[in-house]
Amino acid sequence: MDNFQIETAQNVSIFQNVAGIGDRLLAFLIDFLILAAYYIFIFIIFSNVDIDSLDPRDLWTYSLIIGLPPFLYHLFFETFWDGRTPGKAVVKLRVVKLDGSKPGFGSFLIRWMMRTIDILIATGGIAVISILLSEKGQRLGDRAARTTVISEKKRVNLSQSLLEIIPDDYVPTYPQVTVFTDQDVQTIKTVFTDAKRNSNHNVIIMLSQRLKDKMNVDPDETNIEFVDRVIKDYNYYTQQ
Repeated sequence: MDNFQIETAQNVSIFQNVAGIGDRLLAFLIDFLILAAYYIFIFIIFSNVDIDSLDPRDLWTYSLIIGLPPFLYHLFFETFWDGRTPGKAVVKLRVVKLDGSKPGFGSFLIRWMMRTIDILIATGGIAVISILLSEKGQRLGDRAARTTVISEKKRVNLSQSLLEIIPDDYVPTYPQVTVFTDQDVQTIKTVFTDAKRNSNHNVIIMLSQRLKDKMNVDPDETNIEFVDRVIKDYNYYTQQ
């Protein structure tokens, strides 16, 4: 459950980082603490109020005023804060549609209504199990609303960085790679890595052809071998 691929209306593939269960639980805990602080504040404010002396209509009004903010907390924030609550914002999580677009109010409303089943019943156990069993990190409310929660944290590892480990005896093949910039090669490597991971051979073929045209070369090796060598050759020349 690390990421999933979406197709935009322009048929562009985008990979989204699915929020891990740990991050979602942390965001939930932060929101819970905010609501708990709200209730403590309300308790302190109204601790000196004689409830028995209040008119029933006034009591209903007070109850409505006090109860509405926590009742609408998640619906309000996710709707008006681009799919985030304060807890999600701290952990850098956001609710999105499965196609990567921003959900509408109807989607947020469905997620909010389903919280009763997902979270309130079984103290969140149903939500946790649903998220763990879903490839796209969806609780039942997400499935009904066709949404998920993504992580906006930047994940950087060695395969995503520009640096390649080059053996001391490495012999480069294409000095033409110097026509590229660091940013060009970073983009090439990102596209190449994603295409290999998802067995998207058409992307590798198109990428290879673009590189051949740019470098004006006609390599005698497979497309995968060629693109991989371009990345290694660029690192060889720029690390000297």
